[in-house]
Amino acid sequence: ARILGLGFPGGPAVERLAREGEPRAVPLPRPLKGSAEPHFSFAGLKSAVLRARESGLHADADIAASFQQAALDCVLDRLTRALDAMAPVPALVVAGGVAANQRIRTALEELADTRGMRFVAPPMALCTDNAAMIAWAGCERLGQSDPLDFVARPRWPLDPLAEPVRGAGYKA
Repeated sequence: ARILGLGFPGGPAVERLAREGEPRAVPLPRPLKGSAEPHFSFAGLKSAVLRARESGLHADADIAASFQQAALDCVLDRLTRALDAMAPVPALVVAGGVAANQRIRTALEELADTRGMRFVAPPMALCTDNAAMIAWAGCERLGQSDPLDFVARPRWPLDPLAEPVRGAGYKA
């Protein structure tokens, strides 16, 4: 969003501008697409957006639409890979700022539907950013009468039985 001079928060601004553009107009990379691992990386995508903007060959709306499409293609590819590798699950849950992007949200709803899964996402008003979701998770825990005498720690999983994932904060 900053590259296109759209300000903060960038997600909604990119989505608005993308509605006016062509999602295949700018050739952008799809990092890790087709990779065997389900991990995400957008390495190179931001640089490619910057190069597209600096080239002067593309309208900002086309860059925004192409960026949104590239990100969506990556999310769908990685998510499909992960779902294929695991036992069937009853629901696909999406949260945070990405859940506020209507194009991505709709694509994820369609993916869930094709796999016979329930799609679960917070109301749009709670999808502004992860801080809102963390606060909501806290409200839910408080509503379950969880004691509040625990020691806070960063990157606390919502599911204490979940396996640790690679990425920020992961130590082997």
